Amino acid sequence: MTITRRQFIGAASTAALSVAMSSRSLAANSGRLSPIKPARLRPGMTVGLVTPASNVPENEELYAAIDLVKSLGFDAKPSTNLFSRTQYLAGSDRERAADLNAMFADPDVDAIFCVRGGYGSGRLLRDLDYDVIRANPKILMGYSDITALLNSINLHTGLMTFHGPIAGTNFSEYSLEQYRRVLVNPTGQTRIGEPPPFETSPGVVERTNRLTPIVPGSAEGRLVGGNLSLLVTLMGTPYEPVFDDAILFLEDVSEPPYSVDRMLTHLWLTGKLERVAGVVLGKFTDDDYDSNTFSMEEVLRDRFEPLGIPTLRGVMIGHVDDQTVVPVGARARLDVDARSLTLLEAAVQ
Repeated sequence: MTITRRQFIGAASTAALSVAMSSRSLAANSGRLSPIKPARLRPGMTVGLVTPASNVPENEELYAAIDLVKSLGFDAKPSTNLFSRTQYLAGSDRERAADLNAMFADPDVDAIFCVRGGYGSGRLLRDLDYDVIRANPKILMGYSDITALLNSINLHTGLMTFHGPIAGTNFSEYSLEQYRRVLVNPTGQTRIGEPPPFETSPGVVERTNRLTPIVPGSAEGRLVGGNLSLLVTLMGTPYEPVFDDAILFLEDVSEPPYSVDRMLTHLWLTGKLERVAGVVLGKFTDDDYDSNTFSMEEVLRDRFEPLGIPTLRGVMIGHVDDQTVVPVGARARLDVDARSLTLLEAAVQ
């Protein structure tokens, strides 16, 4: 069948209009929705395992992730395409989105853990079934590239999602305690992200995990954020978080100071940074210093001090062994002077 130039242009215009209408529909629902809290974790629940971005290199690592879920007292249910690999992606976009949608729709699955970050979560945002997710609220936990999913799902459903450990690595004692504090035995007000205990002795002090005030003060708001690189890619799309009066938390890995500077400057140029109530800076690890650079501290101070918004650096969020669990969408209080981040509500029922 021969397609004329007019027919081709008409078909292309129809497709473009369909995408635009879809984007407008999402944008219309992008205001802050009523929060939805998933069920807390209890022994014997079934946890689904998904790879929405990249996959681990070897299958045995996936079996280890299944064993990790079992070690926490749950049954593990691998997604249909858990073992799929397509270059740097864990299978096709259609497969990965179908796995995530199916896990939310499956009445036998109580919570969902991501096995790995990497790259590719943002490619799924148009293919997620937000109505199904809203109707079947469950814990979704991961970090790094999973930031795109956590914020988009929270934005378009109101479901609180969780920036925390992945199933592809072991939990440290610290991470296990924080995970239990947020997802298993939550209380009305819970402090999260404080550095793990350190025993000071003559000539030995804590050097790695220190909380540094950037701008003093305190603030309250709903938590949004995660990996800085991923957050920047959401700007200008129907999936960017609501920054107004939020507590923004940020972390990153393998980004040198100039790169962090560029991304923070981009957020600043959008006018979003001035609209948040407070800023929590996690870990910026493997930042590849050289002799011709501002330090990471200088970059962070240069961008946040002029804003005058309460800002605390060094909270245990990010690509570190000891990481906390941060509920995206939960109300929290940042007190820079007390060096604390406190959840003002339980993020699970």
